[in-house]
Amino acid sequence: MPANIELEFKTKISEEKYNELIKEFELENNIFPQTNFYFDTPDLKLFKNNIVLRIRQKGENFKLTKKERGEGANEACESHVFLNEEKALDFLKNGFDANIIELNYQVSNICELTTYRAKTTFKDGILFFDKSEYYGKTDYEIEFEVDSIEQGKKDFIQFLEEHNIKYDEPERKSTRAFNYILNK
Repeated sequence: MPANIELEFKTKISEEKYNELIKEFELENNIFPQTNFYFDTPDLKLFKNNIVLRIRQKGENFKLTKKERGEGANEACESHVFLNEEKALDFLKNGFDANIIELNYQVSNICELTTYRAKTTFKDGILFFDKSEYYGKTDYEIEFEVDSIEQGKKDFIQFLEEHNIKYDEPERKSTRAFNYILNK
């Protein structure tokens, strides 16, 4: 099962700043949707243990991901299983045994969130400008994925300063979607 350590920095931004950045980087025609379907046990064992289990749909491609906190605040350990459409739709409808991704739970689809994502390179990383929609809510953020925490942090701070953006770390997308479900 493919696994990797994801290193990223994030900050919330306003709708105005999002639109400004999309225009500045000429990404108006390069925004693509991706939907995250989040899975858990009925008593939310995974959520309570900071484990995210999702199927991400990008177009006709589906990827099952287990995401756990890494050693540092900006690290996450991810494992992936690629799914065909038939299997993904079955999992969405009926739930599944998460042993497929090394979790000993029966899980079902709990909530979802759709992100409209544009990306561009910056320094030694990739910037993502995200507009996320879930349950009538819309929010905006920047993610910066890097290979080096130290250099990535410097580059992210530089980008924020150059664009007059105040650092405001958002909750994880999964947490935002789960919190809606928990508080409705």
